[in-house]
Parts: sequence; C-alpha cells; structure tokens
Amino acid sequence: MRLSEFVSRLDDRLRTDAYADLDASANGLQVGPDEGEVEHVAFAVDAAVATAESAARAGADALVTHHGLVWGGMDRLTGQQYRRVEPLLANDLALYVSHLPLDGHQTLGNAAGLAELLGLDDREPFGTLGPEDVGTRGVAADPYSTAGLADLLDRELDTGGRETQVLDFGPDEIRDVAVVTGSGVDWVEEAADAGADALVTGEGKGKVYHEAREAGINVFLAGHYATETFGVRSLATLATEWGLETTYIDHPTGL
Repeated sequence: MRLSEFVSRLDDRLRTDAYADLDASANGLQVGPDEGEVEHVAFAVDAAVATAESAARAGADALVTHHGLVWGGMDRLTGQQYRRVEPLLANDLALYVSHLPLDGHQTLGNAAGLAELLGLDDREPFGTLGPEDVGTRGVAADPYSTAGLADLLDRELDTGGRETQVLDFGPDEIRDVAVVTGSGVDWVEEAADAGADALVTGEGKGKVYHEAREAGINVFLAGHYATETFGVRSLATLATEWGLETTYIDHPTGL
C-alpha cells in the first residue's frame, strides 16, 4: 500500500481534520516522505527511542502512535528531539500520530475500548472539547462496587504493577460510568452534572480530590499508559484488515 493511501485512510476514519484546532498534537503523518510503500506497520502508545527502535527491529515501514513527537511546533531538531527522530530517519521509518482523534473515536478510540472492557451499554459521546468529544459514557448491566471496579481495572489493564487509585466520594453502587482516558480529570464536573456515578480516567491532578468530593462522584485513576492502549490496538486490527502486516509494541510506563 502507498504511504499516502495509508495516511489518507487513517485520517478519514479518525476524522483527523475535525480536531486540528483543538489539539496541541500535530496529528497525521509527522515523519516520513510524501510517497513510499507500506507493508508492515508497528503500533505503540508513545513515540520514543525505545518504540522506534523496536519497530525498526520488527522490520516495520511505519510506526503509528497515540503520543507523537510534535506538540505545538518544533523550532529546532537538536538534543532529545534529534535523538527521538534519529532512529526513524536511520531506518526509513514513517511516523503517524493520532492523539485526541483516537481518544474520542466512538468505536476505535481509547475510551470506547475501555468502555467495552467495562461492559458499558447505551454508550454516547462524553467529554466535551469545543465541538468534539474525547470520551464516552455508558451504563453497566450489573452495577459495580468501588472495589469491584478497581479490581477489574487492576486485573485487565497493563498498569505496571501499580494499583488503581480510587477517590470514593460517590455512590456505593456504580452503574453510570463516564470514561476519558489519559489525563481526563478536567471532566469531573461534566461527569457529575451528567449524573454519572464514576469517572474512569488515567492520571490525576491536585485539584481532583476536592472537585470529586464536592461533586459526590467516584474517580478511578488507572494510569495514563494503561488506559490508552486500546486505540492503537484497534488501529492495528484495522490495518490487518487492510492486508498489512502489523506488530504491537507494548512499553508500559507504570504512569
């Protein structure tokens, strides 16, 4: 497959252009030629030296990640920025990135995958960011206890041995769940206003304790990396359906 066709297919499926004015990440093709051939694609959460080198060892022609290298522009290609780009150039490895588009996609995205793991039905977009959404919300057929939901997350997610942190300020019975993966605690108030019993996300900020306590909602912090493996795994499945060889690179951070 031509690299340009691969990029175009992903951009169309993920609605990359819709997030252009919302996302600090330069989504789409970040490193690579205008034209080229792609037969083998590697997928990882983070674009880093470790994942680029693993992709190269696997014989990939392109690396697709959730977190890329370009955030709001790149003035100079020196230091650590150069070291991260070097293995891509040295191995003729293209880099495609999808940040918020992959968070918010309601079938392929990170929140959608985590909602599927939690068995949420009647799902709808959640996590308003301008005209778009970066998460999802649904209802569990069988209610969770706080301990039961935390145990499921610890058991099923690649947390690097770190237990899910729980702010248990909401109902004892959890049925309505909002999901915004990664750094999603900015949507605590929206989740509470929507009537959710819990917000499941990755990492916290200092303000979330009092916000959750005052809103009367449970918050589960399961780890940024751990909650954001779903999207790139879904894209790997999609690429396989397109006839491409794929490799998934798991490099958990424990954060």
